[in-house]
Amino acid sequence: MSDSSSQNTSNSNPGTANVMPAAEALAAAAAAMGTDTQAAPAPATHDPLADAQAELANIKAQNATLADQYLRAQADVQNARRRADEEISKARKFAVEGFADSLLPVLDSLEAGLAIQSATPEQIREGAEATLRQLKSALERNKVVDINPAAGTKFDPHHHQAISVVPAQQEANTVVTVLQKGYLIADRVLRPALVTVTAPK
Repeated sequence: MSDSSSQNTSNSNPGTANVMPAAEALAAAAAAMGTDTQAAPAPATHDPLADAQAELANIKAQNATLADQYLRAQADVQNARRRADEEISKARKFAVEGFADSLLPVLDSLEAGLAIQSATPEQIREGAEATLRQLKSALERNKVVDINPAAGTKFDPHHHQAISVVPAQQEANTVVTVLQKGYLIADRVLRPALVTVTAPK
């Protein structure tokens, strides 16, 4: 009895001795793995609310910048429009002043001629011719030129106005006589010339 008990005891002890080192090895491996897992950094977490607030703040800043640029552009447009209106007003004013200034010598000549009570017909005619030359010169300086087509000139409906059609020994649809001269101002018709033209053949 004692021998078999001792054998059983001796048989069971070696098995226990073999199991314990394996358990310890597994525990050591688990501990090592646990250490590596703890050493790895945790993934960063995103806050959707913070991201949305940051994006909203960025949009508000851009909106404020655009609003400021719009107001500045509006102010620039208004200033440019005001300056343009002032320039147009000044141009009109000075154009009238320049034309009036060129007519003052004509006015002076007329007044001087009328002041002579004992002028002879020859003197009156000479004064009228001199005044007419002054008037023509003043008109030409302001780009006002006459339309006075010679006989036989091709009829131009842009510059001429036909009053009547008459028979004449010249090419059809040409000017025969000028009843009233026309005038251009800066290449624009101020008044067309009144003319008679030849009848078509």
